[in-house]
Amino acid sequence: MRAYDTKLDDDEARGAMLARMQSAGVGTALTNADLVKNADIIFSFVTADQANIAAIQTAKNIAKGALFFDCNSCAPDTKRASAKIINAAGGRYVDVAIMSPVYPKMNKSPLLVSGQYAQDAVQVFKDLDMAPTLIEGDIGIASATKMIRSIMVKGMEALMAEAVLAGCRAGVDVRVLASLDKSFPGFDWADKAAYDLERMMLHGKRRAAEMREVALTIEQLGLPNDMANAIVEWQDRIGNLNLDAGEADYRTRADRVTQKIT
Repeated sequence: MRAYDTKLDDDEARGAMLARMQSAGVGTALTNADLVKNADIIFSFVTADQANIAAIQTAKNIAKGALFFDCNSCAPDTKRASAKIINAAGGRYVDVAIMSPVYPKMNKSPLLVSGQYAQDAVQVFKDLDMAPTLIEGDIGIASATKMIRSIMVKGMEALMAEAVLAGCRAGVDVRVLASLDKSFPGFDWADKAAYDLERMMLHGKRRAAEMREVALTIEQLGLPNDMANAIVEWQDRIGNLNLDAGEADYRTRADRVTQKIT
């Protein structure tokens, strides 16, 4: 197993990236071309705004018949565009959607798989002790499922952030969360608020890139995408603060965000 990351092109980031790869027991390729030219199976894991670029770069050197697993959170049209490029170069493109956080399920995180070569992909995933589900249909079916689900998942994070930050600023956060606990018993709103803020603080920029693809998906379906665009703004806003979430409750995290955001 070998990996390439664009951070290897950055003099300041290269050392840390090499150390991460080494600690994981993964070999290093210093260029995309070196990585893919003899590979039978290629996993693409990049931010959503780089997925098509990664496919274009990979297509220049992909081996004939190599499976290309596009595991990125992209709009169906983005994946279809990447598929044309990979397949025209002789590769076999597969639309893969990862349907849960990778941690703690790790290799057992649920995968949806679609496209012309999905059956071949499912067998590979099973051989790797992963958890694929074959989705009947062409490229875009798996990704559409992920995109539309993200409206709820990332949207709840954005709603939580706006409500909790406002509640803390107004001094009513405890009452608000207690009221929500009564309306939705068992949800544990305080813990969920802490978790959602942590996700946005650590991964907001990546989530914003994904939500731009969600907004594109909705637009291509001919529907208004106001909510998706608002989610982009909140995810980007908090992610760009580059704050350390640390081990903290929601109030401490909310204070860190409001100190920087206003």
